[in-house]
This record gives sequence, C-alpha cells and structure tokens, in this order.
Amino acid sequence: MHGKICPQCCGEQREVTLDCPSDCPYLLQAREHATTHRANRQNERTGGRDSEALFAEAEIPDVQITQQFLYEHEELILGLSFALAKRARADRSLMDRDLIAAVSSLAKSYQTLVNSSLIYEPPTANLAHQTIAREIAREVETMVREFREAEQQHLGPTRLRDSDVLKALVFLLRLGLGRTSGRPKSRAFVDFLFAQFPERQSAIVGPEEAGSRIVIP
Repeated sequence: MHGKICPQCCGEQREVTLDCPSDCPYLLQAREHATTHRANRQNERTGGRDSEALFAEAEIPDVQITQQFLYEHEELILGLSFALAKRARADRSLMDRDLIAAVSSLAKSYQTLVNSSLIYEPPTANLAHQTIAREIAREVETMVREFREAEQQHLGPTRLRDSDVLKALVFLLRLGLGRTSGRPKSRAFVDFLFAQFPERQSAIVGPEEAGSRIVIP
C-alpha cells in the first residue's frame, strides 16, 4: 500500500485484493495464528466460493501415506519440493492456488496411471491455468527422470515406482493445502518452499557427495 491501512481492511483484504509482501509482520503474524486452516476456510468470509471449490477439487483423500513412506522417500519428496520452488522462482507471479492446482492435476494423472496404466491429463477450462500446470508438470517430470537416472547409475535398476511418485505428490498437495490460507493471493506455501531452498544456497549435491543426485534444503 505504501501507506497506512486500518486493521479491518488489512484483515479482510489481505491476500484477497492486496498483494502482501512476504515479510509483512502482520501477514506473518496472521499465518502464525492460523492453526486450523480447514476451519478457517469454512468460516472465511473473504475467501469466497472460489476458494472452497479450489480445495474441494484439489484434494485426493483416497491415497494413504505412512510415516514409513515419508522416511524411505525423503529424498524424492525433497526433490519434488525443489522442483516446485524452482518453478515458482522462475515465475514470481505464481500463487499458492497455481501450485496446488498443478500438483493436484499431476497427482491425479499419476493416480490414473497407477490404477489403469493410462496417461491422463485432467481437463481445465482456464487456458492460463492449463499452461501453468503444464510448466510445473514439466519441471516435476524432469526431476523424476533425473531421480530415476541417478538410482540406475548408483544402485542398479531403478526402484522408484509410479505409485511412489503419486504418494509424494499427494503429500506435497496436502502440505500445500495445510499451509495456504486459501485466499486468491496467498503465497504462504510458496514462501514455505522458498524457505526450504534459499536462493543463495546450492540445492543439488553431486553423486560423490551423496551417492546419487539428491535434492536437499
């Protein structure tokens, strides 16, 4: 705003009509106190029906993820997280809902692939969102391919299954849904990814350091 704003307008228009800077102390305070995001979304007056529809459409509830899976596939999850952060840095206009919608679409494609061996891209009526989703999917697929190549090079036949990628994507989807406020201009999930992979640090270590091409925060 480059000026003063009343608390009511800040609360109602934050991340709705106002494109809040990530370091705004009031925004950070609001994120810190938003402990139950699902309850907030149900009671959110400014999020509106578009926000509710986004989350209802994005969720994939029938995929189970265990702690054992998270432990065994930490490197994969970090790699996919880095791919999302990399894409978001390349396009600073991306919001949480762009990443969430793209990850959801890609996860649903993998779910169809796992269940029926068919490659399927969920349709979308918004051409801009479709373009964004494809760009993010391309970044993620590149990371998955490099991960499999690293496995094959250092461990022999690749052990990464499509079902593993599906679970990792669903985990990141749920992480995004839990982080974001659901408001149109929310970037809480984007900022979380940026915090995991600071721009000043190298995100990829070489095989001689980690035994494979692993992405680390």
